[in-house]
Amino acid sequence: MSTPSKGNVGRRGWMKGAAALAGGTAAAVMAPSCQTRSATTTQGLAETRVTAAAESAVVQTAAGKVRGYTRNGIGTFKGIPYADDAGGAWRFLPPRKPVPWSGVRSSMVYGPICPQDKGDGWRNDEAAFLAEWDDWHQGEDCLRVNLWTPGVNDNKKRPVMVWLHGGGFTVGSGQERRSYDGENLSRRGDVVVVTLNHRLGPLGHLDLSAYGEKYAGSANAGMLDIVAALEWVRDNIAGFGGDPGKVLIFGQSGGGGKVSSLMAMPSAKGLFHRAVVESGSSLRQGTQENSRKLAAAMLVELNLNPSQVGELEKIPAARLFEASAAALKKLAPPTQRGAAPGAGRIGWGPVVDGHTLPRHPFDPDAPEITAQVPMIIGTVMNERSPSMTDAALESLGENDLKTQMAERYGEKGGRIIEAYRRAHPKAKPVEILSLASSPRTNAVKQAERKAAQNAAPAYMYWFGWKTPVLDGRPRAFHCAELAFVFDNTDLCAQSTGGGPEARELAAKVSDAWIHFARNGDPNHSGLPKWPVFTAAKGETMIFDTRCEVKDDPDRQERQVLES
Repeated sequence: MSTPSKGNVGRRGWMKGAAALAGGTAAAVMAPSCQTRSATTTQGLAETRVTAAAESAVVQTAAGKVRGYTRNGIGTFKGIPYADDAGGAWRFLPPRKPVPWSGVRSSMVYGPICPQDKGDGWRNDEAAFLAEWDDWHQGEDCLRVNLWTPGVNDNKKRPVMVWLHGGGFTVGSGQERRSYDGENLSRRGDVVVVTLNHRLGPLGHLDLSAYGEKYAGSANAGMLDIVAALEWVRDNIAGFGGDPGKVLIFGQSGGGGKVSSLMAMPSAKGLFHRAVVESGSSLRQGTQENSRKLAAAMLVELNLNPSQVGELEKIPAARLFEASAAALKKLAPPTQRGAAPGAGRIGWGPVVDGHTLPRHPFDPDAPEITAQVPMIIGTVMNERSPSMTDAALESLGENDLKTQMAERYGEKGGRIIEAYRRAHPKAKPVEILSLASSPRTNAVKQAERKAAQNAAPAYMYWFGWKTPVLDGRPRAFHCAELAFVFDNTDLCAQSTGGGPEARELAAKVSDAWIHFARNGDPNHSGLPKWPVFTAAKGETMIFDTRCEVKDDPDRQERQVLES
């Protein structure tokens, strides 16, 4: 059998960088052993009821009144501006407060998403089937929040769960996946769920700081947007039944990288009180040296000299993306294009600029300014799932495995295969390839550095539940846990298969996130005791059909990979 191709996946790079951003995974063929519980679920409501009336679901915000609607008893608000239009003369500049309005602003439909180059992942029918992307409409007036709440204007103080979407720092939105819908999570936990859009790619991270003080924050404009959204939560969430003193931020993939970066940003200090990183343990972010190289290359592609930087605000966004692709093609090797800029890579993402982001998020250690913020950190077992959209790879032979591992790891490839074979003697070659391509390295390092502060606790998880969809080929794939965290496995049946088994696990996972938002501790009666992570033991909760805690379950395999 010849060496197989990676398949046409494109848009999200399902196999192309998930583990690099995530910190990976590694031990799929496990048999965890804790009994599932019979949990009350919020997914299977008998009927849907919607109320949308002039006087219902109206809340006063700092900028004016907004009106949402009620669906199945949950107040739903969409497209609320948390900052002003970021286009035109305000491109690349810090976000501004929204312009106040009179009367009541209807807020029942999602707002624009940041302009972006979506790529061509939709061309792969199976990838598009699993993800069910909703690309919506694009526009630079995209700084919007969406929220779900069990009650408005009721003086209750519910935990607030603020979601940061994936897609690296270049694509995605707070509404692009069905799993992000916050209704079920809000109802299940009596919590307020918030999702948001912010600037991405060159609109969010073009470092023009070399061309004038005006652009001092341009390299981190997208992250400053998120800070502005958290400030909006602080100032307005009480009217939506939320507690501004009990805010959790959580994000997956690129969203986990955003959470990691916020932990080290002085302007975000005090705006959140718990943090969850899902498959996105970013230890380092971009350097100013590289970000300025990319900006200079962009100017060349646009035929602008440094004195013409002001012209950038007039160029159509689509042209900026064309210039971005051309500049990255010249500066970054193919395997790094579109990747977050940590670990010396050139790409779009946060930049250590000395003020907005004064240091790398978790290198060489955890940031002191958020030492008192507890964290949940974890990954899925098959961050890279080679056969997910290429059924032929299920027949990968042993010789082909050796070839692929040698291409990736050189002479060390054979030793890595042996290490994973010892841990998983019955695994197929494609499973060994997946596990070895999905190490938990960054996630474990992040947890170790958090634990070393001896301040707020860190809890580690490893999501191992494998979907039955597409003959089970995706396994525990990158993004697999999202529907479970949001208690949306029925809504996302195309990726979960739906049904009682997925629903039971969703109850366990979502309850853990809810308890963590409320108490800073994810333990609840449906799980075995989830201990605080320590570097010595590496305590890790394995989420699967049956759940259990294991001490550093892939330590030996990681040691071979990292040697």
